[in-house]
Amino acid sequence: MGHSDLSADEGFLALLDHIEESLSFATSSYNNAYLDRRISARMRRRRVDDYESYRALLLDDAEERTALLDSLSVNVTSFFRNPKVWGALRDVLAELTASGRTRVWSAACSDGREAYSLAMLAHDDDRIDPADVEILGTDIKPTILSAARRGEYRASETNDLLEQLSPLDDHERYIERDGDSFRVADEVRELVSFRNHDLVQEEPPQTFDLVLCRNLFIYINTDAKRAIFETLGSALAPDGYLTIGMTETIPPSCRGRFEPVEKRLRIYRNSAGDPNS
Repeated sequence: MGHSDLSADEGFLALLDHIEESLSFATSSYNNAYLDRRISARMRRRRVDDYESYRALLLDDAEERTALLDSLSVNVTSFFRNPKVWGALRDVLAELTASGRTRVWSAACSDGREAYSLAMLAHDDDRIDPADVEILGTDIKPTILSAARRGEYRASETNDLLEQLSPLDDHERYIERDGDSFRVADEVRELVSFRNHDLVQEEPPQTFDLVLCRNLFIYINTDAKRAIFETLGSALAPDGYLTIGMTETIPPSCRGRFEPVEKRLRIYRNSAGDPNS
């Protein structure tokens, strides 16, 4: 380690403050062990020995700032992740569209595959009129949203793509293949729009009948988690549905708001009695 006046702990905290203030990334929302793993990996890659030197590098190097932000807001995603959940969501979507226009929010949508999975379901199920489905994908990262809008995925990222699409009856309809590149078909893309949104600090974009926020909470701390569940709850229409990741739980303070529909699959329904909530 460098001959710094700061202890490693103090250096780490000072670096987090710098990232929060200068890069507008809410480090305080994340778990410190997770942040340290990600930052240390960047430091090793750049051959930097201590947190202070890395902070100096960030001040000096715009490309490293971008690389760090990409690394911190990690995105692990696939089409139809956890197929059993999607089997249940197919029924939820069919039930919702039976009573008319249905708005769906893929919150923390990463590279768009979750939002496009919803659009494919809408086309794939005879009970659903795709014209009744409107899907919004949001994420905090502009770079990942640009990728989501393109709807193009390389075989290296999607080497099990056909397996991922197995919940669909006719997957070839929804994906155009060009060598090792796959593009989501236009009929799927036209149901989906994307925009930037910060789940911790911003109000929901509108009211939704179904909200998916999956596999985000494993990275963030308890206070941020509570704030996000408040946001998700206030985004739900009366009787609207919420789905979270299979390994995630609703904070005790928010449980009164969400009634389990398929508890094992982490599908809940808005049970808030307050019409203003």
